[in-house]
Amino acid sequence: MEYAVEMLNITKEFPGIKANDDVTVRLKEGSIHALLGENGAGKSTLMSILFGLYKPTSGEIKVKGKLIEDMDPNLATELHIGMVHQHFKLVESFTVTENIVLGQEPMKNHMIDYKTAKKKILDLSDQYGFKVDPDAKISDISVGTQQKVEILKMLYRDAEILIFDEPTAVLTPQEIDDLIAIMKKLVKEGKSILLITHKLQEIKAVADECSILRRGKYIATVNVADTTKEEMAEMMVGRNVNFNVEKGPAHPGEVVLDVKNIDVCDEDKNRKVKDFSLQVRAGEIVGVAGVDGNGQSELIYALCGLMKNDKGSINLNGEDISNMSIKKRFDKGVGHIPEDRHKYGLVLDFLLKENLVLQSYSDAPYSKRGILQKDEIDKHADRLIEIFDVRSGEGKDSLTRSMSGGNQQKAIIAREIERKPKLLLVVQPTRGLDVGAIEYIQKRIIEERDKGTAVLLVSLDLDEILDLSDKIAVMHDGECTAFLDRSETDFRDIGLYMAGTKKGEES
Repeated sequence: MEYAVEMLNITKEFPGIKANDDVTVRLKEGSIHALLGENGAGKSTLMSILFGLYKPTSGEIKVKGKLIEDMDPNLATELHIGMVHQHFKLVESFTVTENIVLGQEPMKNHMIDYKTAKKKILDLSDQYGFKVDPDAKISDISVGTQQKVEILKMLYRDAEILIFDEPTAVLTPQEIDDLIAIMKKLVKEGKSILLITHKLQEIKAVADECSILRRGKYIATVNVADTTKEEMAEMMVGRNVNFNVEKGPAHPGEVVLDVKNIDVCDEDKNRKVKDFSLQVRAGEIVGVAGVDGNGQSELIYALCGLMKNDKGSINLNGEDISNMSIKKRFDKGVGHIPEDRHKYGLVLDFLLKENLVLQSYSDAPYSKRGILQKDEIDKHADRLIEIFDVRSGEGKDSLTRSMSGGNQQKAIIAREIERKPKLLLVVQPTRGLDVGAIEYIQKRIIEERDKGTAVLLVSLDLDEILDLSDKIAVMHDGECTAFLDRSETDFRDIGLYMAGTKKGEES
């Protein structure tokens, strides 16, 4: 059997944690091999070792049968290994072309030959149906297009072994379908792919084999076609996972959030949210469905104070909060689980325990006469870490930046739920999480509803909207095209409204 890559008995230790513990993974030539595991199971660490970003504590790496003594990213590129990282490595102020050629700029007469580079990029774009503008700035393109730029970076360097680290964590359902088609095409052309993921339906859709890790240890390698999702989930988590969301009927109370005819405009005065109205009652979950970029983000920003509404009012328990500061809104009972955990959810260079009191560090018992009470902050952190199963190398003293994306997300959810908000704004709560964490967090959101919290849920995952919501608002081009009772709607109806059909206009 020809192997593109063999990672043999790999162990990697960091201070306080063994991220990989004697792990062996073999990638067959011309196949897609998935690496499955919970958040913090050691998947990204293993692939970072293959790409030369980390040195293994022990173990061997072979590429096409040849033992590689001292891997580094430059050598990985020479060996035709490419990697798309979970958090993209792109320079936002550079163009697509400048990012793709960075470090391998073609030169002509002592100048960078952008013309040649652009031609190669356009040829690759056409070949894979990417439709990427080589002159666009990274800051101006969607997350899905940024991912295509990362893939083009690999292909531009003639990569034959491609590593995808959680590639669908930030994509819409349509973009996920596109990516799966791209992967299949790459393999048909003879390339070999290592796919890090915890999305079982994607593994079933695209992978040939799957290696499962749990808490840094190798569990098994299975043939995907012969293994059910339930069997893989059990190997990954170490217990049975319930894929069905258990939710009793809602018992809505008083109106907590009352949004009346608001407009929200961006810096260039473009209307992103248009004459939008919505009510959320205590003890119910209202889901907001829509294709990414149809005003959902701006709606949430307006509700939590990151953007101003240009007209209309936002009322919380009967009080207009439109002109209140973010801090005052939070003090009044707004909780926010943001879509961008790095930009709005966490201070990455703070310790985990510091992030867990970001909203409440000035309040008793965490502060006394303006002095932080470190023992109380430590106790609070230990309790939340245990309740929400937040995993990190050094517990509450871990640098938040060093934690896996899923555990960062759990930390935000722990902090916001612990504050017992009256209104919980929940955006993409399970994006980038494994099935065990998804099961747990969805259960917690339903528990919040049952305690009487008003929950506004924004998700690009229609299954999640349908599973969790009691009512559903559909957004298209900044407008509410339908407000539906969950029990009276399905995928097809919501799809129509997401495409712009308004309630009452169906043929």
